[in-house]
Amino acid sequence: MSRFVAYVALCRAILLGRLALTLAAVGVGIRLVDDTWQTVGTLVVITAATILQISVLSRWPAVIRWRLCFLAVDTALMIAVLVLSRGGIAFFCYAAGFAALTGALLGTRALPLWIVNAGLGLTVATQLLRAEGAQTADSVAAPFVLAFPMIDIVCGYGAAVVTAALARYIDASVAAVTSAHQSAAASERARLARELHDSVAKTLRGVSFAAVALPSLLRRQPDLAEELASTVSAGADTAIREARELLSGLRRDALDRPLAEYLRQACRAWSERTGVPVRLDATAVEPTPAARYELAQILNEALENVARHADATLVEVGLHERAGDVMMTIHDNGVGFALPDELTTLSTAGNFGIIGMTERSQAIGGTLRVDSSPGGGTTVVAHVPLSAAAGVATIRSGGWSP
Repeated sequence: MSRFVAYVALCRAILLGRLALTLAAVGVGIRLVDDTWQTVGTLVVITAATILQISVLSRWPAVIRWRLCFLAVDTALMIAVLVLSRGGIAFFCYAAGFAALTGALLGTRALPLWIVNAGLGLTVATQLLRAEGAQTADSVAAPFVLAFPMIDIVCGYGAAVVTAALARYIDASVAAVTSAHQSAAASERARLARELHDSVAKTLRGVSFAAVALPSLLRRQPDLAEELASTVSAGADTAIREARELLSGLRRDALDRPLAEYLRQACRAWSERTGVPVRLDATAVEPTPAARYELAQILNEALENVARHADATLVEVGLHERAGDVMMTIHDNGVGFALPDELTTLSTAGNFGIIGMTERSQAIGGTLRVDSSPGGGTTVVAHVPLSAAAGVATIRSGGWSP
C-alpha cells in the first residue's frame, strides 16, 4: 500500500469518526437545546457534507493531492456549522475533526491552524457563557465548554503522530518487500545457474572437448573422427533437450496454484505418456518456492527413473506434513535394485539420478532416502523444511490410466 492510498483511507476514517462523534454528542444533549429542529437541521447538513466528502474521496482520490483546497472547503463547512448551530456542541465536535484532518494532511506543520482553531473555539465558548439568559445547565457545563477547544490541538497532534507512524510502517513494509524480492531474485539466479551447470553446461563441455579433438582425428583416424562427429551431434541435441526441459519446467510450475495441484498435473501427464497408472495422495501444504521447485524436480526425476528402469505397473505418490517437514514419497512396484553402500558407486556406474535427487534435497536443507530391493520395488522419500501450511484439505485420486 502506497502512502497516497494510506492518506486517503486515513482521511475517510477521520471524516467518518467526526460524523459519528458529532451525532453521538448532539444526540445525547438534544433534549437540552431550545430549538430542536435547528439542531436536527445542523446534523443533516453535517451528514450530507460528510457523505459528499467521502464520496468524492472514494471516486476521485487524487483530490487529496490538493490538500490546502480540500482543507479550505472543510473550513468553509466548519464556519457553516458554527453559524447553523450557533456555537453548539456540533461546532466543537466538527472543529476537533477539522484539526485531526489538518494533522493527517499537513503533519505538525498544521500547528498554527490548530492554535487558530482552538482560539476560535475559546471565543465562541466565551461568547456563549456571557450571553444573556444563559441557562443553569450552561453554567454547569462551563468548564467543559472552555476546555473543549483545547482538544483541537490534541486531536491535530494525535493525527499527525498516527500519520507519521503509518508512513514509517509503509516505508518499512516497502523496504521489506523490496528486500524479499531481491533475495528471491538472487535465489532464482543461483538456482538457474545450478541447473545450467548440472545439465546444459556439462553437456556442452563434453561437446567442446570432443570438438577440439576432432581436427586431429580427421587426419589420423578418419573412422574414429566420424564416430566422434556423431558424438558431438548427439551431445548438441542433448544440450538442446536439456535446455528445453529446464525452460518447460520453469513454465509448468506456476506458483499461483497449490503444490498438490501441480503434482497432480505432473503425475497425470507422465501417466498418459508412459501408460503406467499413478495414484496420488496429497495434503495441501506449501513449502518455500525454492523447496517447491526442488520437490517438483525430484518427482520428475523419480518418475523418469521408473519409466526407464523399474518396469512397474503402478506408482504411488504422497505429499504430507510430518513434524514440521514436507514429506514426499514416490513408490513403485517395479523390479527394484540392490542399493550400494556408497552413492559414489552409482556415479561410477553412470547412474546420476539418485545423486541428483539427493543433491536437490540437500540444497534446500532436506534429506532424501531411497529404499529398494530386487523384486521389491523402489521407494524414494524426500523430507524438506515447511515454511507455511496452506491447510489440511486432502486431495485423493484413484489413479490415471491413459
